[in-house]
Amino acid sequence: MVQRVRGLVAPGRDEPVRVETVVVPDPGPGEAVVAVQACGVCHTDLHYKQGGINDEFPFLLGHEAAGVVESVGEGVTEVEAGDFVVLNWRAVCGRCRACARGRPWYCFDTHNASQPMTLTDGTVLSPALGIGAFAEKTLVAAGQCTKVDPLAAPAAAGLLGCGVMAGIGAAINTGQVGRGDSVAVIGCGGVGDAAIAGARLAGAAKVIAVDIDARKLQAARSMGATHTIDSSAQDPVEGVRELTGGFGADVVIEAVGRPETYRQAFYARDLAGTVVLVGVPTPEMTLELPLLDVFGRGGSLKSSWYGDCLPSRDFPMLIDLYRQGRLDLDAFVTETIGLGDVELEKAFGRMEAGEVLRSVVVL
Repeated sequence: MVQRVRGLVAPGRDEPVRVETVVVPDPGPGEAVVAVQACGVCHTDLHYKQGGINDEFPFLLGHEAAGVVESVGEGVTEVEAGDFVVLNWRAVCGRCRACARGRPWYCFDTHNASQPMTLTDGTVLSPALGIGAFAEKTLVAAGQCTKVDPLAAPAAAGLLGCGVMAGIGAAINTGQVGRGDSVAVIGCGGVGDAAIAGARLAGAAKVIAVDIDARKLQAARSMGATHTIDSSAQDPVEGVRELTGGFGADVVIEAVGRPETYRQAFYARDLAGTVVLVGVPTPEMTLELPLLDVFGRGGSLKSSWYGDCLPSRDFPMLIDLYRQGRLDLDAFVTETIGLGDVELEKAFGRMEAGEVLRSVVVL
């Protein structure tokens, strides 16, 4: 039966968000309806609101979410009604060339629900990252639902759906941080702090946090950073080298997404070291590096797609670590808010000001 629920919609470029009635259809083949319990406020949602992703307004915002499967469509076997799930925005196809080569985390044909959600007048909504979870219920592809331990707190678990997974995966999956490695993380917002936590999980001996904000550096220490560098007062490349015997870090994770900080990451790594770009640049940004330096320094320059994660593998594992007290996902939840337009606009402002790691909408 078609359902009508409350949801937060971005009607046009840079227009205030507003609470609307969202029409959610019954799940079709391969689809699921999820009752959303919590959804993090991510920079990507703000980019959608500002028109920085595309202009397919109106958007149903929200994508970093956890909830309970309410119903499933024909042919769905991976989840069933009553399952507690974390939503992901890369439901792998199992058939493309990446999946066929045993690398499903690179899947080139990820998919979302086929049916649209709409406003009551029939206007089709574009769900953020194919999820649209700032709503009481949402329709997704069943492959976007990853079953995890139901005892996990929804506000914390949902953060694996985007930013926290991106950061942890940048360290563990993409950067392949190993025991005893030295790691530098440039940019200590939610993703950067998650990369710090991931590096510590992987056994890094030295984790250096780099930022221009003293508050963020303090938070980075609580996430596992062993050293901090205030790059507003000290050259970060020289600072990382001083802390690594003059050589540079084995792995440098750039969590800002700017040419200036990428160059810092490039030169702050050791010879044959690895740079991981997980910060998201804007379309107009370009990068220039001396090609001889690229050749002469060796190593790897990598980009991290969603932390190169495989949700079916990584989400349950990380939730288990959380339940064991080995991964403090609760520390990423700065505040919880309700499903309201004014509250979300204020949360966007606090996020831009660097006052929070994550605001989480709790339903």
